Amino acid sequence: MESTWEWNSQTCPRLAAPPLRATPRVPLLRCVLLVASCIPPAMPPVADEGEWAAVERRGPHLWASGRPFVVHGFNTYWLMYFAADPATRAAVTAALADAAHSGLNVCRTWAFNDGGHRALQLKPFSYDEEVFQALDFVISEARNHKMRLILSLCNNWEDYGGKAQYVRWGKEAGLDLTSDDDAFFSHATIKSYYKAFVKAVLTRKNTITNVAYMDDPTILAWELINEPHCHSDPSGDTLQAWIEEMASYVKDIDPVHLLEIGVEGFYGPSTPELLHVNPDAYSGTIGTDFIRNHHALGIDLASVHIYSDNWLTHSEEVSHLHFVKTWMQQHIDDAANLLGMPILIGEFGVSLKDGKFGHKFREAFMDTVYNIFLRSWKTGVIGGGCLVWQLFPESAEHMDDGYAVIFAKSPETTLKLLADHSRSLES
Repeated sequence: MESTWEWNSQTCPRLAAPPLRATPRVPLLRCVLLVASCIPPAMPPVADEGEWAAVERRGPHLWASGRPFVVHGFNTYWLMYFAADPATRAAVTAALADAAHSGLNVCRTWAFNDGGHRALQLKPFSYDEEVFQALDFVISEARNHKMRLILSLCNNWEDYGGKAQYVRWGKEAGLDLTSDDDAFFSHATIKSYYKAFVKAVLTRKNTITNVAYMDDPTILAWELINEPHCHSDPSGDTLQAWIEEMASYVKDIDPVHLLEIGVEGFYGPSTPELLHVNPDAYSGTIGTDFIRNHHALGIDLASVHIYSDNWLTHSEEVSHLHFVKTWMQQHIDDAANLLGMPILIGEFGVSLKDGKFGHKFREAFMDTVYNIFLRSWKTGVIGGGCLVWQLFPESAEHMDDGYAVIFAKSPETTLKLLADHSRSLES
C-alpha cells in the first residue's frame, strides 16, 4: 500500500511532502472540551503583553515572567506547510486551539522546507516570501493561543529537504563532495548555505505582528537540526565541531532565545561507561554524543527523544516501560548533575500503525514519561518538559503516521491524560 512514510530502524519515521485535503473540517473539540472544561490550564492566561516575556534558563530550570515555566508540549511539524495554502490554513488554527484547550503550552514545528513543493528555501540565499508569510501566520496564531514555539531549522532526514538537499545544491554548484555527512557538516560552502538560511529566519520581521523573530517571546527556542547523525565519523568530532560552530553563530545573532540541538540523546565515545544505556550498540556509533554535544557553548536545553517501539525489536510491554524509565532517569540525572541545564524530551510516542501496540499501552507509555519528569521537577532536580509526537486536529487525520493523537477521535482517556498532566504541573 502506498504510504508517505519511510521507516528507519534506528529512528522515528520520516515524512515526505504530504497529500492535501482541499476543504479541511474545523474540529468540534468534543472530547477535549468535555475533559478540559473542569480542569484549569497549565498556566494562567496571559493578562497583557508585559507578562508575555521570553522564556529564560536559570541553571537547570526554565522561567518566564518571574515564575517557573514547564514545557507541556506537542509536535505538529507541518504548520508552515499547511499555512502556505488558504485551503489548509484552518488546520493550523485548529491544531493550536485544540492543544490550548487541553492545557498544552508549547508546540515544536518545522521552520524549514528546502526545495520541493512549497519550499521556504528555494535555493541557497533565495527564499519564498509567500511561504515566509505562512511562517509569520504560524507564529502569530501561536501567540493568539498563548502557545510558545520551538522552531527547528533543518532536518537530518530528507523530508522537507534537509541535509541531503543542501548537499544536492552543493553538487549542482560544482562542488566536489563526498558523503552527505562530510559535505553538510564540514564543507565551508554548504555551511555558508545553512548559516544564510538561519540568519534569514532569525532576522525575519513578521508581516503580521511587525516583530522580528529574534525579538518575539512567542518563540521559546531554536533547534539546530532534527536528529543529526554523522555516520562517517563515529568519533563524534565532526558533528561536535558543527554544533559548536552553529551554536555560536545562532547566539551571535540572537543571544536571547534558548537553543537546543535536536539530538535523540544517544551516548557516545566520550562516556563509554554509559553506552549500555543506549537501545543498541549501533546507536553509539552514529556520531552523536549526548554529554559532549551538550557541553557546547550556547546550548541551553538537553535534547532527548524516546521511541522504544522503534528502537527495541521485541514487543514486551513491561520491557519497553523499563527502558523508558532507565533512559529518562539517566538523562535527567546527567542533565542536572553534569550539564546543569533543563531537559527537553523533544519527541516521544508510540505508533499504533502496525498493530504491535494499542491505545492502552500508548497511554501507559505517555503516563510513564510524564510521571518520571514530574517527579524530578517537583523535587526541584530539573526543569524543562516533554513534547508528545504528535497531536493533530480532525482536519489533518489523513497525515497520521500511526503516532498521531487526533483530538476529535482519540479515546477520552488519552485526552484526559494530557489534561491531567497540565493539572499536575499546577498543583
